[in-house]
Amino acid sequence: MIEHIKIPLERVAVLVGPKGSIKELIEEKSTATINIDSKSGDVEIMEAKDPLKGLRAREVVQAIARGFSPEKALRLFDEELLMFESIDLSDIARTEKDLQRLKGRIIGKEGKSREVFETLTNARISVYGKTISLIGYPEQNAVARAGIDMLLKGSTHGPVYKFLEKKKSELKRAELGLQ
Repeated sequence: MIEHIKIPLERVAVLVGPKGSIKELIEEKSTATINIDSKSGDVEIMEAKDPLKGLRAREVVQAIARGFSPEKALRLFDEELLMFESIDLSDIARTEKDLQRLKGRIIGKEGKSREVFETLTNARISVYGKTISLIGYPEQNAVARAGIDMLLKGSTHGPVYKFLEKKKSELKRAELGLQ
């Protein structure tokens, strides 16, 4: 089976890595062969000996394409419960100005809002192009996504942070089995 993924041209070098090191690491961890066309941004993932690891290769490539560092994306191979997901803002933003405003709300001044989200949810967040992407455990991503939805729908940052803090303590209690 061959998977085809199109990635932004400016992310090709990140996917390849210095002297091809990131591409090689993904191939090694995924048991797949990866072909990258640096002129078009087309990526082929093929012949994974382990189909599940082959699927992970697709997620790792997509995560790097959506702005995550290879280090953060490669964690998807190491922890099988980690999930990668993307929120497409082109469904919400009607204009380029709208898109910039929404991305700005998530990132915050000097990255502060995104930092708060990452601290309170333990999910990693990347805002790139027309997407907001997450890498985290399912419950972390669910909380982060709920907070992001609140911001995208116009909530102010204060109540969203309160919501995230409340959810953080709930997640902690659940982890400790104190339901």
